[in-house]
Amino acid sequence: MAGGLTQDADPSMVNPALRVSDEAHFYIPSLGEATPESTPTPGVININTATVEELQTLQGIGEQKAGDIVHYREENGPFSRVEDLLKVSGIGSKTLEDLRPLITVG
Repeated sequence: MAGGLTQDADPSMVNPALRVSDEAHFYIPSLGEATPESTPTPGVININTATVEELQTLQGIGEQKAGDIVHYREENGPFSRVEDLLKVSGIGSKTLEDLRPLITVG
């Protein structure tokens, strides 16, 4: 209904599994446009680099869970994929699915 991609858009830069939420914003680069790896997607939090305070901005993540995420990361190294968040005590499937569009590991 949104009209799809423009002719210049690079479809390889779109994650078709990403859940879209109301008022979400997405930037899709043009074909051949350079996109630095370090440029985060607006509103998406990298769970490998986020502080406790940043993690607490996620709905359903309070001080305790945010601390648990950081502690797990410090003890076990960076998360390889978003699903690894399930290894953190107190994070279940429902929480992961709610967080999935809001977090990244890259």
